[in-house]
Parts: sequence; structure tokens; C-alpha cells
Amino acid sequence: MRHPRLNTIAPLCLLAALLVCPTAQAQKRQAERILDATGVRGGLIVHVGCGNGELTAALLANDSYLVHGLATDAANVARAREYVSSKNLYGRVTISRLTCNRLPYVDNLVNLVVAEDLGGISTGEVMRVLAPNGVAYIRNGGQWEKTVKGRPDNIAEWTHYLNDAGGNAVAGDSVVGPPRHMQWTAEPVWSRNHHTLASISGVVSANGRIFYIVDQGPPASMEVAPTWSLTARDAFNGVFLWKRSI
Repeated sequence: MRHPRLNTIAPLCLLAALLVCPTAQAQKRQAERILDATGVRGGLIVHVGCGNGELTAALLANDSYLVHGLATDAANVARAREYVSSKNLYGRVTISRLTCNRLPYVDNLVNLVVAEDLGGISTGEVMRVLAPNGVAYIRNGGQWEKTVKGRPDNIAEWTHYLNDAGGNAVAGDSVVGPPRHMQWTAEPVWSRNHHTLASISGVVSANGRIFYIVDQGPPASMEVAPTWSLTARDAFNGVFLWKRSI
């Protein structure tokens, strides 16, 4: 014979699940519409005004993205962090408090900025942090508006070992020069023994991405066989996009 209390608890649990699931599914569909409309495939997404974090978490469509949610209200930050953590997404999705009208990023870093309300953030500030070909997707008067940041003509690509198919190792790039700041950093932190092949070689770039061959074998011993792969990252923020074993 079933306990009468269990007969009461089970329907309540089912009702709670039914109440939660529609919200999560709606945010997932909204995230899919945003990514489809903007055409951003991988990279760094910033969600301004992240609320309870549900849409922020849903924007992490796969492992080719990093998502950063921003909120001005401390209670919303705590609530969003709790939600993201409950989904075991914290790390790939992070939440921070926005305390001023300046976005906390270096120039030309972000691939997609999503906001239903920018608050005190100016459109110029959004364009500052967007990488070339990055997208601002802002809700205005009930409609979503898409703005794409253009790619400057003075930024060139390096698609072959010697610049391009012509073999002339001179690129028409006037932006490249001595380092002025740290744009991003990524693994491997340590390279393998310098008496053998370099850990990273064959670096090329195209369409805002860099591609390189990397040996991810342990740096402590060259007796261990190399683990070579072809890796792709976003050129402006270093977000890992994909890897193929060689």
C-alpha cells in the first residue's frame, strides 16, 4: 500500500517540473533564434542585463562558445550565478556585476553582444568592444536590431606559410606591430623541449580565426610520443573553436 503522503508529493513534483521546463525551453528557443539571426558561430558572447541567467546559459549552444553575463543589480548577479551553477555550466558561462557605463573588455574582443536594454551603455561602447565582423543584437522598441562591426581594410590575413598563395611574405597590414597590451592568452602554457620540433607550428589566419598545428604531449618528457592536432581559435579573443587530430 502506498503512503498517502507520497501520493501528494509526486503530483507536486510533476507540477513543479512542468512549471520550470517551459521557461527553460523558451529561453533555449530564444537563444537559437538569436544565434541564427546573428550568424555568430563560436567565440565570446556578452549578455548585457542577464537577469536570472536562463537566457545567458542557453546562449552556450556548444563548446565553441564562451558566454559572459552582466547585470547591475547584485541580487540578479547572485541569482544568475546560482542558476548557471545548477546547470554545471559555470566556467564556460560566467556572471559579473556591471558597476559603470564602460564594458569590462579590451577593444576588438567580443563576437556578439546581446541586450534587451543597454541601460547606460552607449552604442559606441558596444562597438568598441566588438571584434571586426562582430555583431551587436539589441532590442529596441520591441524589435531586435542587428548591427555588424565592419572589418578595417588595414587588417590583412595570413592564409599560407608565406602570407598567401603567391609566396610573398609581406602582408598589407598596417595594424600589426610591437605588442601594446595582452589581447588574450591560451594553452599550452609550456612548450615541449626546444631540441625537437616546436610545440606550435604552421600558424595561419583567415576570416577572423587562427589555425595552427600543436603538439599537446606532456612537456616534462620528450620520450612520450607527440600528440599532434590542428586547432582553430578566434583570432581576436582566443576562444577555442575546434580541434582535429593529425
